Amino acid sequence: MTRDKPDTRPSEARARLLATATRIFYSEGIHSVGIDRIISEAKVTRATFYRHFPSKDDLILAYLREVHKMERDAFDVAIADNSSPVDPLLAIAGSIAQNIQSPGFRGCAFLNAAAEYPGVEHPVRQEILAHRQWFLDTLSTLMAQVDQETADPAARHFVMLRDGAMAAGCLFDPALVSETFLRGVEGLLRVNTERQSTESAG
Repeated sequence: MTRDKPDTRPSEARARLLATATRIFYSEGIHSVGIDRIISEAKVTRATFYRHFPSKDDLILAYLREVHKMERDAFDVAIADNSSPVDPLLAIAGSIAQNIQSPGFRGCAFLNAAAEYPGVEHPVRQEILAHRQWFLDTLSTLMAQVDQETADPAARHFVMLRDGAMAAGCLFDPALVSETFLRGVEGLLRVNTERQSTESAG
């Protein structure tokens, strides 16, 4: 017997399931949390759960897409509110630093999920890779406004600074980690800005 496609229409029950899963998956991990607990804490029936999410993997994918949407929205605000080449990147870095210092911070949801899903062909792993590519592409586009020639390596450098900060932020003093991360991004942008200025003068 094949299940119907998941019901993705907005509903209070679906929103509650997703909010519950997002909270628990992020704070405790994915594999350690069973569907029964999510159903219980979301206060829905098993039938309601399966109407919206035919499997746990469907719920995990929805969770990652929700986190992606939150990050994308924060990026969109940073880009819209800052017009100079450097300011959007500084604003994005500031948003990341603020996240690191937020209560309940447990690192990057996508890096955490990647550790639990090493299989490259798994749909969850593919969702993680798609998010990572979006992140890199967004930074490359912004970095190209600072210096076109070094945009790709500079974007990869930013991603590595961010990954290190997200990992360290739940192990060491988050304020110190955030400060170190921001200084690193500022240095990266300064080097590329000065390079562009030198090339323009030449």
